[in-house]
Amino acid sequence: MLAYVIHDKDDGNGRMAALARRLAAQGLRLAGAVQTNLNRSADCACDMELTVLGTDAAPIRISQSLGEGSQGCRLDADGLERAAALAASGLDGADIALVNKFGKQEAAGRGFRDFIAAAMAEEIPVLIAVAPELVAAFTAFAGDYATPLTWAEAEAWCRATRRVPA
Repeated sequence: MLAYVIHDKDDGNGRMAALARRLAAQGLRLAGAVQTNLNRSADCACDMELTVLGTDAAPIRISQSLGEGSQGCRLDADGLERAAALAASGLDGADIALVNKFGKQEAAGRGFRDFIAAAMAEEIPVLIAVAPELVAAFTAFAGDYATPLTWAEAEAWCRATRRVPA
């Protein structure tokens, strides 16, 4: 099972992190990652970190400081790949998988794309936030497997579809 919400301007990162906290408090075992944006320096808008769910690992920085006036992509693709690999190692025993965002890396076949496929292959429901401009790329990847949800519906969907161990 695969569902998605739109990663909109209403703090999708914060919404996904809050959802992860609520689900964990209800006893669900989580896999995946949530993002936190930290304002640390004057040379970039923020530092982006992924907290890998279901592990005790320190957050993984997925942004790079490119300097003042830089116009390039700040994403550290290597950091994103390390986070995705760590998240994949936490799939065993997970009730639900959360992926902070289907972004440009996933649209290009990288990032958390293999994690999503692995979770689905293990019959672990996946909830993912999708950037509005990448909905077409996401639906091309997900096909008929993806169910659109609102943020208001997401928590109930996670509880209702969670994998129950045999």
